[in-house]
Amino acid sequence: MGTSRGRGSKRVAAVLCAALLAASLPGCTGEPQPPEPEPDKPAAFALLEDFSARMLAEGAPAVLVSVRTRGTTWTHAAGVRSLETGEPATVSDPVRVGGITESFIAVSVMKLAAEGKLDLDAEVNRYLPEFGSVLRPPGPVTVRQLLTHESGLPDFSVPLLASGNWADTMNRPLSLEQQLALAATLPWDGRLARIFDYSRSNYAALALIVERLRGETIEQVLADDTARPLGLAKTRLGGSPPLGMIHGYVALEGRRTDVSMPAWQAESPSTGAVSTVEEVNSFYAALLEGRLLPPDSVTAMKGGYSQYYGFALRRWNNTCNNRFYYGLPGDTDGYGTVAMTSEDGRSQLALAVAYPPAPPTLELNPLILEMQDVAQEALNTLC
Repeated sequence: MGTSRGRGSKRVAAVLCAALLAASLPGCTGEPQPPEPEPDKPAAFALLEDFSARMLAEGAPAVLVSVRTRGTTWTHAAGVRSLETGEPATVSDPVRVGGITESFIAVSVMKLAAEGKLDLDAEVNRYLPEFGSVLRPPGPVTVRQLLTHESGLPDFSVPLLASGNWADTMNRPLSLEQQLALAATLPWDGRLARIFDYSRSNYAALALIVERLRGETIEQVLADDTARPLGLAKTRLGGSPPLGMIHGYVALEGRRTDVSMPAWQAESPSTGAVSTVEEVNSFYAALLEGRLLPPDSVTAMKGGYSQYYGFALRRWNNTCNNRFYYGLPGDTDGYGTVAMTSEDGRSQLALAVAYPPAPPTLELNPLILEMQDVAQEALNTLC
């Protein structure tokens, strides 16, 4: 009978516990109560977090995201600053932004044009007298063609990286003049490109024009035209890697190699800038809102309606209003960054990934294309 009473008592206790649990009262068991469910997370943020988790699983050291929309900001940081130290990454850590550097340079070019000091349709020879004799173009080349990558100018990085092993060439400092001298070692197509044909040499020539007209280095001009006016404390070109920088890596002959600041790219006007995802958003918002350039200059940078690439700005479809997002993807050894901003500057996303280490190449990393798709889809779900 004692056993029978024990079983009955257990049944009564179970009934009481079930009633208490149904009433959401604690204390029936020693197990912790489940947490209250979180409010539904916007699909955009879930998408970005899923992408981030997959990148880390594939070996990416870090993923950083900053989204601004409807007056609110959402940020995400995952991974580490350095695989050597394991220090956690933060959203305000600097990264190499690759081709986004060209947007900074284009702003400085357009400021000179707005001041009447530079004619976009003038031949490059007017501002760089040695351009014709050193590079020997097959016909007239204008400043505008440099901006839109329609000059046909050979890319100096091709002979540079063919001149020795990668570990040596990556640590060879190159002045702007040296970059153009390397470009001159390649044959120039007898017919100018007339269509988009990417070459790092175009922005080397533009940066040299800016230096000649301003009487300052391109690093100083970028600071004067963009970083200081907007309070971008971590955005710069040139110098040693800043504190707290996210380290990028490549796989070189089976070894992991840090490429945070290779000398040949450190001051490159096509790939060398360092910034943060938050400061990149601040820059593009200021540009598109007309706080850096006059309205007609901003319109010119966007390009014609039938062009996907203007002056260091490309565009993606904004299905929220049937218009466009503007910005750039930046792909360089060890890093990928994508920035998209709506025309009014109010809806933005910047995504940076320290790539999973892979052999260095001049070819586009396929991940940068996926990053653009993820960023565009995320923004378009935030309507």
